[in-house]
Amino acid sequence: METLKDIYKFLMARKKYWLFPIVLVLLLLGVLIVIGGGSSVAPFIYTLF
Repeated sequence: METLKDIYKFLMARKKYWLFPIVLVLLLLGVLIVIGGGSSVAPFIYTLF
């Protein structure tokens, strides 16, 4: 969680608001891969890509 706080502070300090959607999409893809990797939903997630 400390890394996310650091990224947030960096984005606020440098006024890089356009990076928020990129960071959000990367986090969502990471969560999707972690959840779908070892579950029964994996075949349905893999069809999306």
